[in-house]
Amino acid sequence: MNVEAVTERAGPREFSPADDLPREYREAATRMIEFHANSEIMGAYLERPFIRQAPSIDRKLAFSAKVQDEIGHGQLLYRAAESLGVKTREEMLEDLANGDGKFLNCFHYPLESWVEVPMISFFVDGAAMRRQATLRRTSWEPYAHAMDKVCFEEGFHVKHGEDILKELMTGSRAEQRRTQEAFEKWWPRIIQFFGPTDDDSTHHDFAASVGLKQQSNDALRNAFLDQYIPKARKHGLEIPDEPRIRECDDGTYEVEEGDLDWGEFFTIAKNDYEPGVGQIDGRKHAQDAVQWVRDAIDRDAIAAGGHAPQAAD
Repeated sequence: MNVEAVTERAGPREFSPADDLPREYREAATRMIEFHANSEIMGAYLERPFIRQAPSIDRKLAFSAKVQDEIGHGQLLYRAAESLGVKTREEMLEDLANGDGKFLNCFHYPLESWVEVPMISFFVDGAAMRRQATLRRTSWEPYAHAMDKVCFEEGFHVKHGEDILKELMTGSRAEQRRTQEAFEKWWPRIIQFFGPTDDDSTHHDFAASVGLKQQSNDALRNAFLDQYIPKARKHGLEIPDEPRIRECDDGTYEVEEGDLDWGEFFTIAKNDYEPGVGQIDGRKHAQDAVQWVRDAIDRDAIAAGGHAPQAAD
């Protein structure tokens, strides 16, 4: 099947591993799903330290479950990407550890305190839900099936994040002030979550033409603003002056794209941003620290006369 045929047939859950698909489709789908899987893993590593820093046992338990979910999502998505036959799961994990794997801009920045947690758990996860809900209709069937489970669990993550935000914004004045400051710091990063504007998006046109993407970056960003600006205000947060947000005549919102630091964004996309490099190094250290376990499992399997199993993360 050539690319033109794929474009004509592209629809919800249209293509499976049994289909004869052009290399261009397989590579585009692998790149997209690998990016998503990497982001799940790096998001979990970003939030993991806050399991211990959570202020109550209930928060610790809920946050522990959230981190476990994110790791599970990553593994599920690596398998969906692997089914395209371009890269193995082990190759994708190795690229991530070596700094060659790309992931979402928000996960390049460290979380520095508990008041920053809902910036990820509510706003970034909420943005993710906007995108992931559309991916339940993506044209690569294993990806669409994976998104059914991911969206179900992410819905709980967003509710948990909103509950943390509500607790902070009904707490002491100092907590409210620190949460507002965290929101002002993270707000531009959250808006950039959806990627560059449609005019500057490198891969959108092809991904949309073959049914991998269902909505453009700008459409997703505007839909997020429409939903989450009222939610932020409901919880007492003030929308920062920068970047400027326009309220349209029909009550919808648009961001002044020129106010966003796209230079920093594209530096991050190349894994050249210093805080992001630190995140990658942390991931590599974690992977290297348990390499001896993989080696021991492989040796035991070979000694027993079998084949070495696939490496676990």
